[in-house]
Amino acid sequence: MAKRQKIVVIGAGPVGSLAALYAANRGDDVEIYELRSDLRDPSTTPLNFTKSINLALSERGINAMRHAGQPKLIEHVMGATIPMRGRMIHGRRANGALYEESQDYDVHGRSILAIDRGGLNKRLLDILEEMPNVTFFFNHKLTGADFRKNKAWFEVRGNGAATEGQQSREVEVDFDLMLGADGAHSAVRYHLMKYTRMDYQQVYIDAMWCEFQIQPKTTAPDASLYSKFLISPNHLHIWPGKEFMFIAIPSDDGTFTCTLFAPASLFEHLESDPTGAVIPPFFDKHFPGVTALIPPAELIASFHRNPHLPLISIKCNPYHYGSSVVILGDAAHAMVPFYGQGMNAGLEDVRILFDILDKHARMDELSAGADPSASRERALAEYTAVRIPDAHAINDLALQNYVEMRASVLSPVYRLRKFLEEALSKYLPSLGWQTKYARVSFGNERYSEVVARSEHQGKMLVRGFVGLVGAPVLAGGIFLLLRYKRAVDVGLRAAFGSVDSMVELMTMKV
Repeated sequence: MAKRQKIVVIGAGPVGSLAALYAANRGDDVEIYELRSDLRDPSTTPLNFTKSINLALSERGINAMRHAGQPKLIEHVMGATIPMRGRMIHGRRANGALYEESQDYDVHGRSILAIDRGGLNKRLLDILEEMPNVTFFFNHKLTGADFRKNKAWFEVRGNGAATEGQQSREVEVDFDLMLGADGAHSAVRYHLMKYTRMDYQQVYIDAMWCEFQIQPKTTAPDASLYSKFLISPNHLHIWPGKEFMFIAIPSDDGTFTCTLFAPASLFEHLESDPTGAVIPPFFDKHFPGVTALIPPAELIASFHRNPHLPLISIKCNPYHYGSSVVILGDAAHAMVPFYGQGMNAGLEDVRILFDILDKHARMDELSAGADPSASRERALAEYTAVRIPDAHAINDLALQNYVEMRASVLSPVYRLRKFLEEALSKYLPSLGWQTKYARVSFGNERYSEVVARSEHQGKMLVRGFVGLVGAPVLAGGIFLLLRYKRAVDVGLRAAFGSVDSMVELMTMKV
Protein backbone atom coordinates (compact mmCIF):
# COMPACT_ATOMS: atom_id res chain seq x y z
CA MET A 1 0.00 0.00 0.00
CA ALA A 2 1.27 3.45 -0.96
CA LYS A 3 2.54 5.67 1.81
CA ARG A 4 0.19 8.51 2.81
CA GLN A 5 1.38 11.79 1.41
CA LYS A 6 1.13 15.20 3.04
CA ILE A 7 -0.58 17.65 0.70
CA VAL A 8 -0.47 21.34 1.54
CA VAL A 9 -3.05 23.49 -0.25
CA ILE A 10 -2.51 27.26 -0.35
CA GLY A 11 -5.81 29.07 -0.80
CA ALA A 12 -9.25 28.01 0.45
CA GLY A 13 -11.31 29.41 -2.43
CA PRO A 14 -13.37 27.13 -4.69
CA VAL A 15 -10.37 25.80 -6.62
CA GLY A 16 -8.19 25.20 -3.55
CA SER A 17 -11.09 23.62 -1.68
CA LEU A 18 -11.90 21.25 -4.54
CA ALA A 19 -8.22 20.30 -4.85
CA ALA A 20 -8.15 19.54 -1.11
CA LEU A 21 -11.27 17.41 -1.51
CA TYR A 22 -9.71 15.37 -4.34
CA ALA A 23 -6.54 14.83 -2.28
CA ALA A 24 -8.45 13.92 0.89
CA ASN A 25 -10.61 11.40 -0.95
CA ARG A 26 -7.41 9.63 -2.01
CA GLY A 27 -6.43 9.17 1.62
CA ASP A 28 -3.69 11.79 1.82
CA ASP A 29 -3.22 14.06 4.83
CA VAL A 30 -4.36 17.49 3.72
CA GLU A 31 -3.60 20.87 5.27
CA ILE A 32 -5.30 24.01 3.90
CA TYR A 33 -3.63 27.38 4.50
CA GLU A 34 -5.60 30.57 3.88
CA LEU A 35 -4.45 34.18 4.15
CA ARG A 36 -7.87 35.36 5.35
CA SER A 37 -10.08 34.30 8.23
CA ASP A 38 -12.63 31.53 7.73
CA LEU A 39 -14.38 32.40 4.47
CA ARG A 40 -17.69 31.20 5.92
CA ASP A 41 -17.60 34.02 8.45
CA PRO A 42 -19.64 36.98 7.10
CA SER A 43 -17.19 39.40 8.74
CA THR A 44 -14.28 38.09 6.64
CA THR A 45 -13.22 40.76 4.15
CA PRO A 46 -13.08 39.37 0.60
CA LEU A 47 -10.00 39.99 -1.48
CA ASN A 48 -10.08 43.35 -3.31
CA PHE A 49 -12.45 44.46 -0.51
CA THR A 50 -15.53 43.67 -2.57
CA LYS A 51 -17.60 40.78 -3.82
CA SER A 52 -16.23 38.86 -6.76
CA ILE A 53 -17.91 39.19 -10.11
CA ASN A 54 -20.88 36.82 -10.08
CA LEU A 55 -19.97 33.35 -11.26
CA ALA A 56 -21.30 31.36 -14.20
CA LEU A 57 -20.98 27.63 -13.67
CA SER A 58 -20.87 25.46 -16.78
CA GLU A 59 -20.22 21.83 -17.70
CA ARG A 60 -16.47 21.88 -17.03
CA GLY A 61 -16.89 23.02 -13.44
CA ILE A 62 -19.82 20.67 -12.88
CA ASN A 63 -17.84 17.75 -14.31
CA ALA A 64 -14.91 18.49 -12.00
CA MET A 65 -17.21 18.43 -8.97
CA ARG A 66 -18.95 15.33 -10.31
CA HIS A 67 -15.63 13.45 -10.04
CA ALA A 68 -14.84 14.70 -6.53
CA GLY A 69 -16.38 11.63 -4.88
CA GLN A 70 -19.10 13.66 -3.11
CA PRO A 71 -22.51 13.13 -4.77
CA LYS A 72 -24.21 15.48 -2.30
CA LEU A 73 -21.93 18.30 -3.45
CA ILE A 74 -23.44 18.28 -6.94
CA GLU A 75 -26.94 17.95 -5.52
CA HIS A 76 -26.42 20.97 -3.28
CA VAL A 77 -24.71 23.08 -5.94
CA MET A 78 -27.33 22.41 -8.60
CA GLY A 79 -30.09 23.25 -6.14
CA ALA A 80 -28.59 26.69 -5.48
CA THR A 81 -28.14 27.80 -9.09
CA ILE A 82 -30.27 29.74 -11.57
CA PRO A 83 -30.16 28.56 -15.20
CA MET A 84 -29.36 31.24 -17.75
CA ARG A 85 -30.34 30.05 -21.22
CA GLY A 86 -28.89 33.01 -23.08
CA ARG A 87 -28.05 36.67 -23.29
CA MET A 88 -30.72 39.35 -23.12
CA ILE A 89 -29.57 42.32 -25.18
CA HIS A 90 -31.02 45.67 -24.09
CA GLY A 91 -31.17 48.77 -26.26
CA ARG A 92 -33.20 51.64 -27.65
CA ARG A 93 -34.66 51.79 -31.16
CA ALA A 94 -34.43 54.83 -33.42
CA ASN A 95 -37.93 55.89 -32.35
CA GLY A 96 -36.84 55.92 -28.70
CA ALA A 97 -38.63 52.70 -27.68
CA LEU A 98 -36.73 50.31 -25.38
CA TYR A 99 -36.28 46.73 -26.51
CA GLU A 100 -35.02 43.39 -25.19
CA GLU A 101 -33.69 40.74 -27.54
CA SER A 102 -32.91 37.21 -26.36
CA GLN A 103 -29.95 35.34 -27.87
CA ASP A 104 -29.93 31.73 -26.66
CA TYR A 105 -26.55 30.26 -25.84
CA ASP A 106 -27.38 26.90 -27.33
CA VAL A 107 -29.74 25.69 -30.06
CA HIS A 108 -30.31 22.49 -28.03
CA GLY A 109 -31.61 24.41 -25.01
CA ARG A 110 -28.66 23.98 -22.65
CA SER A 111 -27.98 26.68 -20.04
CA ILE A 112 -25.12 28.00 -17.97
CA LEU A 113 -25.80 28.42 -14.25
CA ALA A 114 -25.58 31.57 -12.17
CA ILE A 115 -24.11 30.70 -8.79
CA ASP A 116 -23.05 32.54 -5.67
CA ARG A 117 -19.31 32.11 -5.08
CA GLY A 118 -19.72 32.32 -1.30
CA GLY A 119 -22.39 29.61 -1.21
CA LEU A 120 -20.31 27.23 -3.31
CA ASN A 121 -17.20 27.93 -1.24
CA LYS A 122 -19.08 27.39 2.02
CA ARG A 123 -20.41 24.01 0.89
CA LEU A 124 -16.95 22.80 -0.09
CA LEU A 125 -15.46 23.95 3.22
CA ASP A 126 -18.28 22.29 5.18
CA ILE A 127 -17.58 18.96 3.46
CA LEU A 128 -13.85 19.27 4.08
CA GLU A 129 -14.38 20.10 7.73
CA GLU A 130 -16.14 16.75 8.25
CA MET A 131 -13.18 14.79 6.87
CA PRO A 132 -10.75 13.44 9.50
CA ASN A 133 -7.66 13.83 7.31
CA VAL A 134 -8.20 17.56 6.58
CA THR A 135 -6.96 20.44 8.76
CA PHE A 136 -7.59 24.18 8.25
CA PHE A 137 -5.12 26.95 9.02
CA PHE A 138 -6.74 30.35 8.54
CA ASN A 139 -4.88 33.67 8.92
CA HIS A 140 -1.69 32.08 7.60
CA LYS A 141 0.33 34.07 5.07
CA LEU A 142 2.89 32.19 2.97
CA THR A 143 6.18 34.09 3.38
CA GLY A 144 8.74 31.60 2.09
CA ALA A 145 9.19 28.21 0.48
CA ASP A 146 12.06 25.84 -0.29
CA PHE A 147 10.86 23.51 -3.02
CA ARG A 148 14.03 21.42 -2.94
CA LYS A 149 13.70 20.63 0.76
CA ASN A 150 9.87 20.70 0.68
CA LYS A 151 9.50 23.27 3.42
CA ALA A 152 7.31 26.38 3.73
CA TRP A 153 7.08 29.24 6.20
CA PHE A 154 3.93 31.08 7.23
CA GLU A 155 3.32 34.28 9.15
CA VAL A 156 0.46 33.72 11.60
CA ARG A 157 -1.88 36.36 12.98
CA GLY A 158 -4.23 35.43 15.80
CA ASN A 159 -7.43 36.79 14.31
CA GLY A 160 -6.35 37.78 10.82
CA ALA A 161 -6.49 41.50 11.52
CA ALA A 162 -3.38 43.44 12.32
CA THR A 163 -3.72 45.67 15.36
CA GLU A 164 -1.27 48.09 16.89
CA GLY A 165 1.40 46.26 18.84
CA GLN A 166 0.23 42.85 17.67
CA GLN A 167 3.08 40.38 17.23
CA SER A 168 2.98 37.86 14.42
CA ARG A 169 4.78 34.56 14.64
CA GLU A 170 6.29 32.32 11.99
CA VAL A 171 5.77 28.59 11.62
CA GLU A 172 7.62 26.08 9.47
CA VAL A 173 5.71 23.34 7.63
CA ASP A 174 7.01 20.40 5.63
CA PHE A 175 5.10 18.68 2.85
CA ASP A 176 5.28 16.19 0.01
CA LEU A 177 3.30 18.30 -2.46
CA MET A 178 2.16 21.92 -2.38
CA LEU A 179 -0.88 22.94 -4.44
CA GLY A 180 -0.94 26.68 -5.11
CA ALA A 181 -4.50 27.93 -5.59
CA ASP A 182 -4.05 31.37 -4.08
CA GLY A 183 -5.30 33.56 -6.91
CA ALA A 184 -3.95 35.99 -9.47
CA HIS A 185 -1.44 37.55 -7.05
CA SER A 186 -0.21 34.13 -5.97
CA ALA A 187 2.50 33.87 -3.31
CA VAL A 188 3.13 30.27 -4.40
CA ARG A 189 3.81 31.39 -7.97
CA TYR A 190 6.13 34.13 -6.66
CA HIS A 191 8.25 31.59 -4.78
CA LEU A 192 8.02 29.06 -7.63
CA MET A 193 9.71 31.60 -9.91
CA LYS A 194 12.85 31.32 -7.78
CA TYR A 195 13.23 27.63 -8.64
CA THR A 196 12.32 27.40 -12.31
CA ARG A 197 12.87 29.54 -15.39
CA MET A 198 9.29 30.67 -15.66
CA ASP A 199 8.00 32.58 -18.67
CA TYR A 200 5.54 35.06 -17.23
CA GLN A 201 3.15 37.49 -18.89
CA GLN A 202 0.89 39.85 -16.97
CA VAL A 203 -1.42 42.20 -18.85
CA TYR A 204 -3.86 44.75 -17.49
CA ILE A 205 -6.42 45.42 -20.20
CA ASP A 206 -7.73 48.95 -20.71
CA ALA A 207 -10.89 48.32 -18.73
CA MET A 208 -11.97 48.81 -15.15
CA TRP A 209 -15.01 47.38 -13.41
CA CYS A 210 -17.40 48.52 -10.72
CA GLU A 211 -20.27 46.63 -9.13
CA PHE A 212 -23.92 47.69 -8.77
CA GLN A 213 -27.08 45.86 -7.74
CA ILE A 214 -30.67 45.58 -8.90
CA GLN A 215 -32.87 45.00 -5.88
CA PRO A 216 -35.74 42.47 -5.93
CA LYS A 217 -39.41 43.37 -6.12
CA THR A 218 -41.23 43.96 -2.88
CA THR A 219 -43.30 40.80 -2.53
CA ALA A 220 -45.04 38.73 0.11
CA PRO A 221 -42.65 36.69 2.30
CA ASP A 222 -44.01 33.42 0.87
CA ALA A 223 -43.78 34.58 -2.76
CA SER A 224 -41.99 32.31 -5.19
CA LEU A 225 -38.37 33.08 -6.03
CA TYR A 226 -39.03 33.90 -9.66
CA SER A 227 -41.68 36.45 -8.78
CA LYS A 228 -39.03 38.55 -7.01
CA PHE A 229 -36.98 39.42 -10.11
CA LEU A 230 -37.51 42.73 -11.89
CA ILE A 231 -36.20 41.31 -15.18
CA SER A 232 -35.84 37.77 -16.54
CA PRO A 233 -33.71 35.66 -14.17
CA ASN A 234 -32.94 33.15 -16.91
CA HIS A 235 -30.67 35.42 -18.89
CA LEU A 236 -27.37 37.19 -18.57
CA HIS A 237 -28.43 40.76 -19.32
CA ILE A 238 -26.16 42.93 -21.46
CA TRP A 239 -26.34 46.60 -22.34
CA PRO A 240 -23.67 46.78 -25.09
CA GLY A 241 -21.99 50.13 -25.61
CA LYS A 242 -19.35 49.36 -28.27
CA GLU A 243 -16.41 50.54 -26.10
CA PHE A 244 -18.00 49.59 -22.77
CA MET A 245 -20.90 47.56 -21.39
CA PHE A 246 -23.13 46.95 -18.40
CA ILE A 247 -24.20 43.42 -17.41
CA ALA A 248 -26.55 41.89 -14.84
CA ILE A 249 -26.45 38.34 -13.48
CA PRO A 250 -29.20 36.90 -11.24
CA SER A 251 -28.68 35.84 -7.64
CA ASP A 252 -30.87 33.37 -5.77
CA ASP A 253 -32.25 36.08 -3.46
CA GLY A 254 -33.98 37.93 -6.30
CA THR A 255 -31.25 40.51 -6.82
CA PHE A 256 -29.01 41.01 -9.83
CA THR A 257 -25.31 41.66 -9.42
CA CYS A 258 -24.43 44.22 -12.09
CA THR A 259 -21.06 45.28 -13.42
CA LEU A 260 -19.93 48.26 -15.44
CA PHE A 261 -16.93 47.48 -17.65
CA ALA A 262 -15.34 50.51 -19.29
CA PRO A 263 -11.97 52.05 -20.21
CA ALA A 264 -10.07 53.77 -17.40
CA SER A 265 -10.55 57.13 -19.14
CA LEU A 266 -14.33 56.81 -18.82
CA PHE A 267 -14.05 56.02 -15.12
CA GLU A 268 -11.86 59.11 -14.74
CA HIS A 269 -14.54 61.19 -16.46
CA LEU A 270 -17.30 59.84 -14.21
CA GLU A 271 -15.11 60.33 -11.14
CA SER A 272 -14.35 63.95 -12.06
CA ASP A 273 -17.70 65.16 -10.73
CA PRO A 274 -17.74 64.54 -6.95
CA THR A 275 -21.53 64.96 -6.87
CA GLY A 276 -22.00 62.11 -9.36
CA ALA A 277 -24.45 64.20 -11.36
CA VAL A 278 -22.94 62.96 -14.65
CA ILE A 279 -23.59 59.29 -13.85
CA PRO A 280 -27.39 58.95 -14.40
CA PRO A 281 -27.34 60.82 -17.75
CA PHE A 282 -24.46 58.60 -18.89
CA PHE A 283 -26.48 55.48 -18.01
CA ASP A 284 -29.62 56.87 -19.67
CA LYS A 285 -27.71 57.53 -22.89
CA HIS A 286 -25.72 54.31 -23.15
CA PHE A 287 -27.61 51.75 -21.04
CA PRO A 288 -31.29 52.56 -21.65
CA GLY A 289 -33.66 51.29 -18.98
CA VAL A 290 -31.09 50.83 -16.23
CA THR A 291 -32.18 53.90 -14.26
CA ALA A 292 -35.67 52.39 -14.08
CA LEU A 293 -34.14 49.32 -12.40
CA ILE A 294 -31.55 51.10 -10.24
CA PRO A 295 -32.64 54.51 -8.91
CA PRO A 296 -30.23 57.31 -9.93
CA ALA A 297 -29.32 58.04 -6.29
CA GLU A 298 -28.35 54.40 -5.78
CA LEU A 299 -26.33 54.37 -9.01
CA ILE A 300 -24.33 57.34 -7.75
CA ALA A 301 -23.91 55.85 -4.27
CA SER A 302 -22.74 52.49 -5.62
CA PHE A 303 -20.30 54.12 -8.02
CA HIS A 304 -18.70 56.09 -5.19
CA ARG A 305 -18.95 53.32 -2.56
CA ASN A 306 -17.66 50.35 -4.53
CA PRO A 307 -14.04 50.16 -5.71
CA HIS A 308 -13.05 50.60 -9.34
CA LEU A 309 -10.86 47.63 -10.05
CA PRO A 310 -8.59 46.59 -12.94
CA LEU A 311 -8.87 43.45 -15.05
CA ILE A 312 -5.80 41.27 -15.32
CA SER A 313 -4.77 38.47 -17.66
CA ILE A 314 -1.88 36.20 -16.65
CA LYS A 315 -0.05 33.47 -18.55
CA CYS A 316 2.96 31.56 -17.32
CA ASN A 317 4.99 28.43 -18.05
CA PRO A 318 5.72 26.00 -16.36
CA TYR A 319 3.13 25.31 -13.68
CA HIS A 320 5.31 23.07 -11.51
CA TYR A 321 8.75 22.40 -10.10
CA GLY A 322 10.06 18.88 -9.65
CA SER A 323 7.71 16.77 -7.58
CA SER A 324 7.03 19.33 -4.89
CA VAL A 325 4.76 22.13 -6.17
CA VAL A 326 2.13 22.91 -8.81
CA ILE A 327 -0.13 25.95 -9.34
CA LEU A 328 -3.79 25.86 -10.40
CA GLY A 329 -6.62 28.24 -11.21
CA ASP A 330 -5.94 31.98 -11.25
CA ALA A 331 -2.48 31.40 -9.80
CA ALA A 332 -1.58 29.74 -13.11
CA HIS A 333 -3.84 31.51 -15.61
CA ALA A 334 -5.87 34.45 -14.35
CA MET A 335 -8.21 35.60 -17.09
CA VAL A 336 -10.71 38.37 -17.73
CA PRO A 337 -14.29 37.29 -16.91
CA PHE A 338 -15.90 37.63 -20.33
CA TYR A 339 -16.23 33.94 -21.17
CA GLY A 340 -17.41 32.93 -17.72
CA GLN A 341 -14.66 30.30 -17.61
CA GLY A 342 -12.30 31.52 -14.88
CA MET A 343 -13.66 29.32 -12.09
CA ASN A 344 -14.67 26.55 -14.50
CA ALA A 345 -11.14 26.34 -15.90
CA GLY A 346 -9.72 26.31 -12.36
CA LEU A 347 -12.01 23.49 -11.27
CA GLU A 348 -11.13 21.61 -14.46
CA ASP A 349 -7.44 22.04 -13.57
CA VAL A 350 -8.12 20.03 -10.42
CA ARG A 351 -9.79 17.15 -12.27
CA ILE A 352 -7.10 16.96 -14.93
CA LEU A 353 -4.23 17.19 -12.41
CA PHE A 354 -5.57 14.36 -10.27
CA ASP A 355 -6.43 12.24 -13.31
CA ILE A 356 -2.78 12.47 -14.33
CA LEU A 357 -1.52 11.85 -10.78
CA ASP A 358 -3.78 8.78 -10.52
CA LYS A 359 -2.59 7.47 -13.88
CA HIS A 360 1.05 7.60 -12.82
CA ALA A 361 0.20 6.10 -9.42
CA ARG A 362 -1.47 3.14 -11.16
CA MET A 363 1.59 2.68 -13.34
CA ASP A 364 3.75 2.62 -10.19
CA GLU A 365 1.61 -0.14 -8.68
CA LEU A 366 2.88 -2.39 -11.45
CA SER A 367 6.51 -1.59 -10.60
CA ALA A 368 7.99 -2.98 -7.41
CA GLY A 369 9.85 -0.41 -5.33
CA ALA A 370 8.64 2.57 -7.40
CA ASP A 371 9.53 5.99 -6.02
CA PRO A 372 6.37 8.09 -5.37
CA SER A 373 8.37 11.29 -5.71
CA ALA A 374 9.71 10.36 -9.15
CA SER A 375 6.24 9.30 -10.24
CA ARG A 376 4.77 12.60 -9.07
CA GLU A 377 7.49 14.55 -10.87
CA ARG A 378 6.58 12.84 -14.15
CA ALA A 379 2.90 13.51 -13.48
CA LEU A 380 3.43 17.22 -12.79
CA ALA A 381 5.54 17.57 -15.92
CA GLU A 382 2.77 15.96 -17.95
CA TYR A 383 0.20 18.24 -16.34
CA THR A 384 2.20 21.33 -17.31
CA ALA A 385 2.60 20.06 -20.89
CA VAL A 386 -1.09 19.20 -21.27
CA ARG A 387 -2.66 22.14 -19.51
CA ILE A 388 -0.68 25.15 -20.67
CA PRO A 389 -1.90 25.16 -24.32
CA ASP A 390 -5.50 24.95 -23.10
CA ALA A 391 -5.09 27.62 -20.42
CA HIS A 392 -3.49 30.01 -22.89
CA ALA A 393 -6.29 29.31 -25.38
CA ILE A 394 -9.10 30.16 -22.95
CA ASN A 395 -7.21 33.27 -21.78
CA ASP A 396 -7.21 34.49 -25.38
CA LEU A 397 -10.85 33.55 -25.92
CA ALA A 398 -11.86 35.49 -22.80
CA LEU A 399 -10.14 38.62 -24.13
CA GLN A 400 -11.79 38.21 -27.54
CA ASN A 401 -15.22 37.71 -26.00
CA TYR A 402 -15.11 41.18 -24.43
CA VAL A 403 -15.35 42.60 -27.96
CA GLU A 404 -18.16 40.15 -28.78
CA MET A 405 -20.22 41.04 -25.70
CA ARG A 406 -19.90 44.81 -25.92
CA ALA A 407 -20.15 45.15 -29.73
CA SER A 408 -20.38 42.01 -31.89
CA VAL A 409 -23.72 40.90 -30.43
CA LEU A 410 -25.20 43.75 -32.50
CA SER A 411 -23.35 42.77 -35.69
CA PRO A 412 -25.29 41.19 -38.60
CA VAL A 413 -22.19 39.16 -39.55
CA TYR A 414 -21.94 37.71 -36.02
CA ARG A 415 -25.63 36.83 -36.05
CA LEU A 416 -25.42 35.23 -39.49
CA ARG A 417 -22.53 32.97 -38.49
CA LYS A 418 -24.28 32.02 -35.24
CA PHE A 419 -27.48 31.22 -37.17
CA LEU A 420 -25.65 29.08 -39.75
CA GLU A 421 -23.64 27.15 -37.16
CA GLU A 422 -26.69 26.49 -34.99
CA ALA A 423 -28.75 25.40 -38.01
CA LEU A 424 -26.03 22.92 -39.02
CA SER A 425 -25.78 21.67 -35.42
CA LYS A 426 -29.54 21.14 -35.18
CA TYR A 427 -30.44 19.80 -38.61
CA LEU A 428 -27.20 18.04 -39.59
CA PRO A 429 -25.89 16.71 -36.24
CA SER A 430 -23.84 14.03 -38.00
CA LEU A 431 -21.46 16.77 -39.14
CA GLY A 432 -20.53 17.44 -35.50
CA TRP A 433 -20.98 21.17 -36.03
CA GLN A 434 -21.23 23.39 -32.92
CA THR A 435 -20.69 27.02 -32.08
CA LYS A 436 -17.47 27.87 -30.28
CA TYR A 437 -19.47 28.99 -27.25
CA ALA A 438 -21.30 25.64 -27.07
CA ARG A 439 -18.04 23.71 -27.26
CA VAL A 440 -16.51 25.79 -24.47
CA SER A 441 -19.51 25.96 -22.12
CA PHE A 442 -21.37 22.71 -22.66
CA GLY A 443 -18.58 20.20 -23.20
CA ASN A 444 -15.23 19.07 -21.86
CA GLU A 445 -13.27 19.26 -25.09
CA ARG A 446 -9.81 20.76 -24.66
CA TYR A 447 -9.84 24.52 -25.06
CA SER A 448 -7.04 24.38 -27.64
CA GLU A 449 -9.03 21.87 -29.70
CA VAL A 450 -12.12 24.09 -29.47
CA VAL A 451 -10.13 26.94 -31.01
CA ALA A 452 -8.75 24.72 -33.78
CA ARG A 453 -12.18 23.30 -34.66
CA SER A 454 -13.82 26.70 -34.56
CA GLU A 455 -11.22 28.13 -36.92
CA HIS A 456 -11.76 25.17 -39.26
CA GLN A 457 -15.53 25.69 -39.14
CA GLY A 458 -15.04 29.37 -39.93
CA LYS A 459 -12.98 28.55 -43.02
CA MET A 460 -15.56 26.00 -44.17
CA LEU A 461 -18.37 28.54 -43.73
CA VAL A 462 -16.46 31.12 -45.78
CA ARG A 463 -15.79 28.59 -48.53
CA GLY A 464 -19.40 27.48 -48.51
CA PHE A 465 -20.63 31.06 -48.60
CA VAL A 466 -18.25 31.93 -51.43
CA GLY A 467 -19.40 28.81 -53.24
CA LEU A 468 -23.09 29.69 -52.87
CA VAL A 469 -22.56 33.28 -53.91
CA GLY A 470 -19.94 32.49 -56.53
CA ALA A 471 -21.76 29.65 -58.30
CA PRO A 472 -24.33 31.90 -60.03
CA VAL A 473 -21.59 34.40 -60.89
CA LEU A 474 -19.42 31.62 -62.30
CA ALA A 475 -22.34 30.18 -64.28
CA GLY A 476 -23.13 33.63 -65.65
CA GLY A 477 -19.50 34.17 -66.58
CA ILE A 478 -19.32 30.83 -68.38
CA PHE A 479 -22.57 31.68 -70.23
CA LEU A 480 -21.19 35.06 -71.33
CA LEU A 481 -17.89 33.48 -72.33
CA LEU A 482 -19.68 30.90 -74.48
CA ARG A 483 -21.79 33.63 -76.08
CA TYR A 484 -18.68 35.66 -76.75
CA LYS A 485 -16.91 32.64 -78.21
CA ARG A 486 -19.89 31.87 -80.40
CA ALA A 487 -20.02 35.47 -81.62
CA VAL A 488 -16.31 35.40 -82.38
CA ASP A 489 -16.68 32.11 -84.26
CA VAL A 490 -19.54 33.53 -86.32
CA GLY A 491 -17.54 36.65 -87.06
CA LEU A 492 -14.49 34.65 -88.09
CA ARG A 493 -16.56 32.39 -90.31
CA ALA A 494 -18.11 35.42 -91.95
CA ALA A 495 -14.72 37.04 -92.39
CA PHE A 496 -13.06 33.95 -93.80
CA GLY A 497 -16.09 33.37 -96.00
CA SER A 498 -15.57 36.81 -97.53
CA VAL A 499 -11.86 36.14 -98.06
CA ASP A 500 -12.63 32.84 -99.79
CA SER A 501 -15.07 34.59 -102.15
CA MET A 502 -12.50 37.23 -103.03
CA VAL A 503 -9.83 34.61 -103.71
CA GLU A 504 -12.26 32.68 -105.90
CA LEU A 505 -13.19 35.84 -107.84
CA MET A 506 -9.54 36.77 -108.39
CA THR A 507 -8.74 33.29 -109.60
CA MET A 508 -11.57 33.41 -112.12
CA LYS A 509 -10.31 36.73 -113.48
CA VAL A 510 -6.83 35.34 -113.87
